[in-house]
Amino acid sequence: MSLFGFPIQVRDIIDILLVTLLLYETYRLLKNYGAAAVFHGILLFFMAWFFVVFVFRLPLLGSILNNVLSVGAVALLIIFHDEVRMFFGRLGTRTGRSWLVRISNIMRKGSQKDALDADVEKMVLPVVLACKNMSQTKTGALIVFERNESLNTYLVSGERLDAQPSARLIENIFFKNTPLHDGALIANKHLLIAAACVLPVSRNMDIPQHFGLRHRAALGVTEKTDAVAVIVSEETGHISVAMQGQITENITPQQLELLLTQQLQG
Repeated sequence: MSLFGFPIQVRDIIDILLVTLLLYETYRLLKNYGAAAVFHGILLFFMAWFFVVFVFRLPLLGSILNNVLSVGAVALLIIFHDEVRMFFGRLGTRTGRSWLVRISNIMRKGSQKDALDADVEKMVLPVVLACKNMSQTKTGALIVFERNESLNTYLVSGERLDAQPSARLIENIFFKNTPLHDGALIANKHLLIAAACVLPVSRNMDIPQHFGLRHRAALGVTEKTDAVAVIVSEETGHISVAMQGQITENITPQQLELLLTQQLQG
C-alpha cells in the first residue's frame, strides 16, 4: 500500500496512531493547566524544524534548530516540572490501582460492601443537607473529598478536625463569622478531616470570568488529584461540582446526592 507515492506498512499506521494519541494527551494535559498556547507554539516549531531539516535541507539553520530543540526539551521539563510530576503520578494511580480496585471489589463480601455503603451514606446526607441550607442562605463553601490520591499536601495547611459528618458542623464551619470559614473543608468517606485548608488555584486561562476563588481552587485541586470538590457560591447560592479539572454548575441537591454517592463508592 502506498500514499502519495510513499510505501505505507501496517507498522507505519500504528506508529502514526501512537504519535497522534501522544500529541492529543499532551494537548489535553497542557490545556488543563492553561498552557494550550504553549502546545501550539511547540507544534509550530516542530513543523518548522521538520521542513528545514528534512524537506529544504538547510544545514546552517537546521543545526541551529537542532540545538534549540535539545535545549528546549530540558527547558520545558524545568518550566512544567509540577505538571509533569502530577501527570505521571496520576498515570501511575490510574493504571497501578485500577485493577487492584476491581479485584478487591470482586472479592469483597456483601457485608463489607453494605458497611461501605452505610459509611458513604453517613457522609453524603449531611453534606447534601448542609449544601442545601447554605445555598438558600448564600453561604459560600468549598468541600473537597479525598478519593484514591492523598490530599496530605493540603491537609497540613488547615486545622485538623477528624470529626464525624454533621450538617450543623459543616454549616458552622462556613459561617462568615467563624475563623475556619475561609479555605476548604477536606473530607473522605468517613470523616471531616480538616478545615480552612489552602488549595492550589487553577491556571487555566479558559475559566469563565464569573468564577470566584472557590471555583478556581476547586478546579485547581481536581486538576492535580482525583478529588471531588463541591462548591456553594456566595453570590448566587448555586451548587457546583468539580472533577478532573471540569466543573458542573447549578446542580440540585438530589443530583449532588447521586453524584457524591457514585463517586465515593467508586
